[in-house]
Amino acid sequence: MRSRCRPERGVGALRAWLGLTAVCAALVVLGLGGLYAGDSTPGAVDARLQATVDGVGPPWRDIALAVDFLGEPLGAATLVGAAVIGCLLLRRPRAAVSVVVGVGAAVGAATLLKHLVGRTIHGEANLSYPSGHTAFLTALALAVALLVTGRLGLGGAAGMSLLLASALVAGGVMGWAQVTLGAHYPTDALGGWCTALAVTPAAGWLVDRTADRMAEPPRRTPS
Repeated sequence: MRSRCRPERGVGALRAWLGLTAVCAALVVLGLGGLYAGDSTPGAVDARLQATVDGVGPPWRDIALAVDFLGEPLGAATLVGAAVIGCLLLRRPRAAVSVVVGVGAAVGAATLLKHLVGRTIHGEANLSYPSGHTAFLTALALAVALLVTGRLGLGGAAGMSLLLASALVAGGVMGWAQVTLGAHYPTDALGGWCTALAVTPAAGWLVDRTADRMAEPPRRTPS
């Protein structure tokens, strides 16, 4: 008897929850962007949080550098490549596409927002809001978590708990690394995290819609 693979569910089972989360995250991104537009200094919250990691030494700085590498081109390409290969080995081509599209959309949105907001750190040439590294790792974690929720058939609170926990761990670790290394303000990391939460579900929904339309049988025209 042949075993059948479960159909890929993507964001469909959690569409309402993800939509609400995306809207809230987008409001945070826009709010922080408007608050710090054209700024080059840390806010009060930034200053307090930066003080807790100021002057950190080994081994924590070494760990932060290793985490930061995951958001650099070579590290990011390695992670995305591994995720795509994993999806294909599990016979989830739609999930593989969602990884690429979701991560690309989050990083692209973060890059565009950097130029629109114009917040800088360590000089006018260093655009900081939102953190692209944080957006990248959060988006990747979300895309992989969506695959897991689909495989396990999770929905509602259980599915959203897994998604948000994955995003929180990934975004928190990368955000900490960026602040520790002085590459971003804490609010930049929060903006990057929320950018991924706002964009990645929309990208996954778009992949689902496109794949479903391509899978529909062609309509017959009356002769």
